[in-house]
Amino acid sequence: MQNRNFIYPDFRIMQGDCMERLNEIEDNSIDAIFADPPYFLSNGGISVQSGKQVCVDKGDWDKGGTPEYIYEFNRKWLGLCRSKLKENGTIWISGTHHNIHVVMRCLQELGYKVLNTITWQKTDPPPNLSCKYFNFSTELIIWARKSEKKTHKFNYETMKQLNGGTQMTDVWRIPAVGSWEKLQGKHPTQKTLRLLYRIILASTNEGDTILDPFSGSGTTGIAANLLGRKYIGIEQDSSFADLSLRRRQALEDVQIRKKLYDKMRENGQEATVLINHMREKDRELAMQTGITYVRAGDSKGSLLVKQGFERLGYICLHTNGDNPQLFKQTKKGFQIWTAEALRELGFSAENAPYYAVLRFEPKPIEYDQQIDLHKKKYTQVAHIEPLRYFIGIK
Repeated sequence: MQNRNFIYPDFRIMQGDCMERLNEIEDNSIDAIFADPPYFLSNGGISVQSGKQVCVDKGDWDKGGTPEYIYEFNRKWLGLCRSKLKENGTIWISGTHHNIHVVMRCLQELGYKVLNTITWQKTDPPPNLSCKYFNFSTELIIWARKSEKKTHKFNYETMKQLNGGTQMTDVWRIPAVGSWEKLQGKHPTQKTLRLLYRIILASTNEGDTILDPFSGSGTTGIAANLLGRKYIGIEQDSSFADLSLRRRQALEDVQIRKKLYDKMRENGQEATVLINHMREKDRELAMQTGITYVRAGDSKGSLLVKQGFERLGYICLHTNGDNPQLFKQTKKGFQIWTAEALRELGFSAENAPYYAVLRFEPKPIEYDQQIDLHKKKYTQVAHIEPLRYFIGIK
């Protein structure tokens, strides 16, 4: 097969066999690797896709071999990848029981240190038609670093923020790939951008280089570029290499880039922010007391009827859209106070008899991503938005 390269400044697809083309990559140059190798499960089985029965055969590259072949295949590519990683680099490998246990064995033999085994629980798995097994709703993702001694990158606080302010566990509930990710074409084993978003944020920083030796439709590269990372992918199938290039070309359209970026970052467990307009005098008092309030009930501006309240973790105070400041909520939930009680503290509570009072840490949190608070919906009523709209994850 003729080897070809498809290159953008931050996106490079190397067409060819990964065992050969990995040798062309400089040793100790890669910050992180995501690999979605063959699972060796294409054995004539059936599944459901879009409500229709389909064959699970993905292609000749996924057909099962002997145990000896599968072992040697995994040991070889994992060995090559290890030499490309920087000393603090990490690798993520996805799989199912068909292959993942062999991968684990090879990682340990080659000197990697296994950090976690992530269980990706799909929120929308297809039914099991045979009714002879439990429904296959998960995939496993092993996360390992290059060596036992050298520490690795882990953006712990970022993962905590994405998980509503608590430690993220090793079980991730993320939907499978959506139709919005297949506008340029389809790949039979395409991973979702939402999964790669979390992986890339967890283990890399902006400007890092990410490698995918089984690039497929280029999902790793699209997520990497959307997050300000550089990408090198290897793909043996010319049609999938072309698909990857089309997906990257689509990012040149600002509207498409924004749509994919926003969809990729959606997360049902993410903490939310109360955007709360306060008069200047009330805002100064809120900073002194560490409390803010909104109407309680069904009246205009009520927090209690706003979707996302159950994940509230941050408060944004502003005055008619000006000088928005972000604060961390110190207690979950709220208390109901009377207007009289708030007025005794000096607040201008005058539009409702009862208010929901929330407590926050009066030390502002710096953020580098700002929404337009001058839109009417953000200025005169309590409004809730995802945390990601305020904090550009670094």
